[in-house]
Amino acid sequence: MDIDVGEDVADAVRVVIAEDSVLLREGLTRLLTDRGHEVVAGVGDGEALVKTVAGLAGENALPDVVVADVRMPPTHTDEGVRAAVRLRKEYPGIGVLVLSQYVEEQYATELLAGSSRGVGYLLKDRVAEVREFVDAVVRVARGGTALDPEVVQQLLGRSRKQDVLAKLTPREREVLGLMAEGRTNSAVAKQLVVSDGAVEKHVSNIFLKLGLSPSDGDHRRVLAVLTYLNS
Repeated sequence: MDIDVGEDVADAVRVVIAEDSVLLREGLTRLLTDRGHEVVAGVGDGEALVKTVAGLAGENALPDVVVADVRMPPTHTDEGVRAAVRLRKEYPGIGVLVLSQYVEEQYATELLAGSSRGVGYLLKDRVAEVREFVDAVVRVARGGTALDPEVVQQLLGRSRKQDVLAKLTPREREVLGLMAEGRTNSAVAKQLVVSDGAVEKHVSNIFLKLGLSPSDGDHRRVLAVLTYLNS
């Protein structure tokens, strides 16, 4: 079966994949290359990921985004996310998208605690939704955010005790959750079955209540979520 890649080629990105399961790593590679993207390297542990990116940096050929499993050898605990956090600090221009079997709040918070540019946290089940997964990779590579709906729900749910959250109405919380997933205002409007204007009003109110000024630019959407995590 032929795959239509025309829509994706214009947004083609260079990717490094870190996943210890050879089957999944090859599967992710196929998903991305079939849609016009370039997987420049595939590795099986966190140490190899750091070394690979450092080598590419030395060749002035850094990838646009790294896709990494949270748990990798040798202990299968946090090697992947620690490597991801390190790469975000050493190479802030690279997007980092981590994959996890289930929501691990500590790791998600650690990853999101730094710069708000180019970061994503998805559950591995989301890979089965091919279009959404590939879109998330491209969005993170371009400096955007991609958070799994379940991640958002747990992180925001944990913060419901915070006074800052009490400033928002239930609908504003719902809008914020969809924003944090990386959805545009139009996509939020479609999901909630409301007008674009209504969503724009909710978003403006959220920014106002969280003290995010226009000078914070487009990344106010991510900063709104980080405000909860850091409160």
